[in-house]
Parts: sequence; structure tokens; C-alpha cells
Amino acid sequence: MGVGAGVFILAVVWVLSLLICMLLSRSGGVISWLSIILVFFLALMITLILIFFPRAKETPESVTEDVIYDSFFIGRYCLLCILIVTLLTGLILLFPHYIVEHVEAKFLRN
Repeated sequence: MGVGAGVFILAVVWVLSLLICMLLSRSGGVISWLSIILVFFLALMITLILIFFPRAKETPESVTEDVIYDSFFIGRYCLLCILIVTLLTGLILLFPHYIVEHVEAKFLRN
């Protein structure tokens, strides 16, 4: 993908900070607004630290990729076709059960 763990850490930090800000905004009052600002600036400081002090190099090292051959290609697709046919057959056999369900009329008078 080309992204590291820092991107996911930043996403988690901001989602948690927005969730905390939303929860604090429901309480009202001056202290809640000050804590919302504190949470926002804390998330901003964590973001700036993670952006300006990375642990890895900006250019990744070249990786030699090995070629992987799929020797079970035909068997996998045969299994997939069998499973699809089984699923469709089961749905077709189950469909009339729900359409032709026996419903008895209720008596209007006792």
C-alpha cells in the first residue's frame, strides 16, 4: 500500500479526539469547552510529532519480489463454481417455502 503504521495511528488519534470532543460538547459549561480545546490541541501536538519526527526513511529500500505460481488455480475455481451452484440451489429451494407458507384465516365471531 505504501503507507506505514503512522497513518493508522493518526487516524485513530483523530477519531478518538473527535469522539471525545463530541461527548464533551454534550455536557455544556466552560470547563467542557476548555477540555474540548485541550483535547484538540493534544491531538494536534501528537500529529505534529508524528509528522516531523518519523522513525523510518522517506524512501523505502528496494525489495526483490519472488514470483509465486498458483498451482491450484483450476481446483479453486471449480470449488467456487460448486459453492455458487449449491448456494443458488439452496436459495431456489428455500424461496417457495416463504411464498407458499400456510396461513389460516381467523374467525371473526366466536
